[in-house]
Amino acid sequence: MLKVDQIDVYYGNIQALKGVSLEVNEGEIVTLIGANGAGKSTLLKTLSGLLKPKEGTIQYLDHSISGKPAQAIVKAGISHVPEGRRVFANMTVEENLELGAYLRKDSNEIRKDIQKVYELFPRLLERRKQLSGTLSGGEQQMLAMGRAIMARPKLLLLDEPSMGLAPLMVKTIFQIIEEINRDGTTILLVEQNANMALSIANRAYVIETGRVVISGTAEELQASEQIKMAYLGGL
Repeated sequence: MLKVDQIDVYYGNIQALKGVSLEVNEGEIVTLIGANGAGKSTLLKTLSGLLKPKEGTIQYLDHSISGKPAQAIVKAGISHVPEGRRVFANMTVEENLELGAYLRKDSNEIRKDIQKVYELFPRLLERRKQLSGTLSGGEQQMLAMGRAIMARPKLLLLDEPSMGLAPLMVKTIFQIIEEINRDGTTILLVEQNANMALSIANRAYVIETGRVVISGTAEELQASEQIKMAYLGGL
């Protein structure tokens, strides 16, 4: 579904990604793990059109999306849930969800999809008329994910969905990620909680200082002594 081939990405003169290549197949959950500042978020921003690669190519469903504007990439079927959630604080929960469908014209289907989001996240139904800025961190994460689903993506990019959340909420968010995947959405997940990420992923890539240094099945990475020591708390 997605093929990234040897991309280089810069912030000014600083190279953030160095020859990164990876693949995501339809129906998979693929996770990127690595330390803060390794380049994981930069990669997602590049895939969603917020940054442009200087070198290399990005193919999505056999079409090049390298350097395309963000709205064209959303239209093609890729949605991005950014780190830090970025909900529109002065808008209600429902208004945020409606905004997620801004490229769509099928108003009846949009209403149905809002109901689907409420089934997936019952807490949002309770809060539908509430201003998003008054929600808890976990509720805002649910809203950010729900808003992304409203674009009906084929591929969902998730950046640190568990960051700053209580352990019980983390468990809930990961259960919902699995449910979204079972419903037919392919997922590329950036997550610092490597244990949780590997527990639901099919495959994984480890990024260090802008380079992919290890890749394999989730089971292979969970069994790797090197990964255990570096990312899994030496378990």
